[in-house]
Amino acid sequence: MLCHTRATFGTVPPMQTIGLMAAMPDEIRPLLRLAGPAARERSGTFPLWRLRIGNTDVCLVESGMGIARAAAAADALVAEATPTVILSFGFGGAVLPGLSIGGLVVGAKSWFAGTEGFSPRLGIDQELARKITAELNDTVGGASGGEIITSSQILRKSNLAHSLPAGMTLPVLDMETAAVAEVAHRHGIALVALRAISDDAAEELAFSLDEFTDQEMTIRPLKVFATIVRKPWIIPQLVRLARNSRLAGKRLAQGVLATVEFLSRR
Repeated sequence: MLCHTRATFGTVPPMQTIGLMAAMPDEIRPLLRLAGPAARERSGTFPLWRLRIGNTDVCLVESGMGIARAAAAADALVAEATPTVILSFGFGGAVLPGLSIGGLVVGAKSWFAGTEGFSPRLGIDQELARKITAELNDTVGGASGGEIITSSQILRKSNLAHSLPAGMTLPVLDMETAAVAEVAHRHGIALVALRAISDDAAEELAFSLDEFTDQEMTIRPLKVFATIVRKPWIIPQLVRLARNSRLAGKRLAQGVLATVEFLSRR
């Protein structure tokens, strides 16, 4: 069942489809295990799942990494499901101390970090973000409101921390939210952004995306292997990040499920 009515920001009417978006399989698998049966399809190049959570139809799209793929996947999600709200979820990196591994952050604002500095992005429903933060604090053991900073490359956190716009308190790095926010805003769809911390502020990544991915931002195992051969000192970090991602994935799945259940009651 697809819903073809559009929501105004702050409201999600009954008889709806909620759209979900994540970049990577490691972000999606824990949710599918927790949520139950899902029908797998494709929308162009993007994997897509349809499932029910409670009495709500849910359409989930896997975008792949990066702003270009996130924007294209968000457009595909809108075309496939006409969602009344989009929940963009995934892992994120803490920029400042105070967020621990597995911590949930609901985006109150979206920013893009580019060559000319930081620029805000419209699309996030701030009222809804506040309510969901409160809901997650009541249901899954805690969440914080923060700012999601999207970049097209891995940034050095220690440098970024000194150039943040005034007023940022809990900035979290990702590579997709700003692109999804632009698409959601263009279509007049409320956006919720949820991130689980997979690397804390002290964790500076010792590799670049170019060393692991192709031009389409797809991880290539041979490139990963070649990078490990060339830079074997990154192995402990990769092991640590894999462990962190498993914890973050479990917390993320709990947060997404609780958020969808909250949205379905509105």
